[in-house]
Amino acid sequence: MTPGAFLTDPPSSADVTAAYEADLADDGYVNNLTRVWCWRPDVLTSFQTLRAELTTHSGLSPREIAVMVAATAAALGDSYCALAWGNTLAALSDDVTAADVLRGDPAELSDREGALNDWSRRVVLEPNATTEADIDSLRQAGLSDREIFEATTWIAFRMAFSTINDALGARPDRQLAEKVPTLVREAVTYGRQPSNDVT
Repeated sequence: MTPGAFLTDPPSSADVTAAYEADLADDGYVNNLTRVWCWRPDVLTSFQTLRAELTTHSGLSPREIAVMVAATAAALGDSYCALAWGNTLAALSDDVTAADVLRGDPAELSDREGALNDWSRRVVLEPNATTEADIDSLRQAGLSDREIFEATTWIAFRMAFSTINDALGARPDRQLAEKVPTLVREAVTYGRQPSNDVT
């Protein structure tokens, strides 16, 4: 089996090697989720490119995106992305703010961030229950219709990514869990436990 997941290791190829080397260069280890996605490294690359295209031309700030992803992961019960993006949000704000978002009780957010946090959870939990009033609330917080579309698309992309990882048993990497601030780690009480494997 792949360390920290349900699937076996994918067969070796130039694309798989490139994905593993990118992880080693960025993180110092091969991520459990990368091993899962490398059954179709071309799809992984396409997915990453599409997400980058969305954010590169968006008015959403890095911190707003981090709030959305952390809230999305928390609403889904996805410990992997909650740890990774909780760590990112902590770096862009502080440990308490990140932990509060992951627990679903954020207090120290801007109007835009608070609206995006609420919208992320609503899209995850019951997208068919959204109303025009919800969209008006986003507008009142200062988001344009384009930004609302971008935010919703980003949330949906993250849901797809998390669903694949979670369904195929990708566990948070031990190295990731070890570097996350204590408050953030303690806020993630859901999802799969970090892997003990050295990858």
